Amino acid sequence: MPPDDPRDDAPDDDLEPVEVPFERLTPAALRGLVEEFVTRDGTDYGVREASLEAKIASVVRQVERREVRIFFDPATRTTNLVRATDVARGGASVRSRR
Repeated sequence: MPPDDPRDDAPDDDLEPVEVPFERLTPAALRGLVEEFVTRDGTDYGVREASLEAKIASVVRQVERREVRIFFDPATRTTNLVRATDVARGGASVRSRR
């Protein structure tokens, strides 16, 4: 498809979110995803506030241990990080909110 094809901007509502193996990402891309995630509004880290670097390092470790999984939602064209336990029990939606 040419870059200016209008079909390229159409949402992919009929497609389900897909898991993105973290090993397929460059270290910079993984850090960027995690940084965006930890700086989202409403992210709560409890009573003790941690530095941005500490938050990023903690989440990256969780991703590397496969405690947190990465999903891309073609319907919203967004990426979401979801705890593996939530995915396994079906308790959390991997679909990002619009």
